Amino acid sequence: MTDTLARPPFDPELEAALVLIADQMPTTFTTEMIPLMRQAPTGGEDQIFAVLDERGFTRRDVTIAGHGGDAIVVSVIEKEGRTGTGPGFFHTHGGGMIIGNRWLGVVSFLDWVERFNGVIVTVEYRLAPEFPDPFPVEDCYAGLVWTAENAAELGIDPTRLLIGGASAGGGLAAGTALLARDRRGPALIGQLLICPMLDDRDETVSTNQIDGIGVWDRGSNITGWTALLGDRKGGSDVSIYAAPARATDLTSLPPAFIDCGSAEVFRDEDVAYAGRLWEAGVQAELHVWAGGFHGFEMFAPHAAVAQGAVAARDNWVNRLLA
Repeated sequence: MTDTLARPPFDPELEAALVLIADQMPTTFTTEMIPLMRQAPTGGEDQIFAVLDERGFTRRDVTIAGHGGDAIVVSVIEKEGRTGTGPGFFHTHGGGMIIGNRWLGVVSFLDWVERFNGVIVTVEYRLAPEFPDPFPVEDCYAGLVWTAENAAELGIDPTRLLIGGASAGGGLAAGTALLARDRRGPALIGQLLICPMLDDRDETVSTNQIDGIGVWDRGSNITGWTALLGDRKGGSDVSIYAAPARATDLTSLPPAFIDCGSAEVFRDEDVAYAGRLWEAGVQAELHVWAGGFHGFEMFAPHAAVAQGAVAARDNWVNRLLA
């Protein structure tokens, strides 16, 4: 857009972090950048594995049948020597539908797994544009079904199965929860939707405000949705499982936690989704963090607003699983 709308200001601590981020990553991701972005470290698998080892977590990979029966991988993460049963955390990673892998974001679940004697199952869903809709959400659903079917062996209490993810992973978690409801699949105790990517139409005020600035701007979002949906993006032929904001019936869904920043593309679609969950009689908790850009708590964990956001998620999970 040539005339970008005025936007809420960035939190001062976060704005300082943005200056540093600008040197590491482009403001707008284009289709041509996808191969290069996949080669770049996405938070460092080695670093993640070091954290798991240091904190006494084991990890193992299992090959399962994904969409269409094709092989995909899920990883099971739990404390070494764990016994008994506890909640299951089914994790769907972020990356705009186009980058990232199953390890991106799992570290933020470790405290809960430790506290509640739980297990993480994180899914390597296939990425667009090579694997467009419905591959990503159907791979996630296949992973969720596998987790539920193997709950006894995994030491998961099937009545305490939580789905969660950030950004594209938040959108996939919401879409997978809709699939589970409509197919009478695994029962979920909750859905943790961290700054979720829900709406392919790019019509909200916030998508127009965050254009050429911040992290994951309007142009990046168009790149991600176009990779997933191709020519269908923004049209009438888009599934509610790909773009949950399009769902007209949100009844009978599990309780949701939704958060976002006031200065990010996803703000308005996330707020609208929470409102429609309430309208449908579903329990939902919404937090819009003043001055937050997309993924601010990951890029600037030292900031006061980031610590508040992490504490709010922690509080919700504690209440859900206590």
